[in-house]
Amino acid sequence: MKISVELTLMPLQDNYRNHIVNFITRLRNSSFHIEENALSTQVYGDYDEVMPFLNNELKQSFIESKAIIANMKIVKSDRSNYEPRF
Repeated sequence: MKISVELTLMPLQDNYRNHIVNFITRLRNSSFHIEENALSTQVYGDYDEVMPFLNNELKQSFIESKAIIANMKIVKSDRSNYEPRF
């Protein structure tokens, strides 16, 4: 089953940038289709592969940070080719 995941990572500390860069770098080094914008990062792939990967990467980010928020939205389908029609 294909999924699309939108992630926003928000470290609650002064040196937040390094935590975000490290997280996105780990996502980029994966085999998944990754897209980024100024507010979030999207990950596209198979549910059974994406979810364990994200679980590990989010856990690593939580270990590396004193306080952090992760906001995640999951859609059941591959939305990587979505184009607005308006």
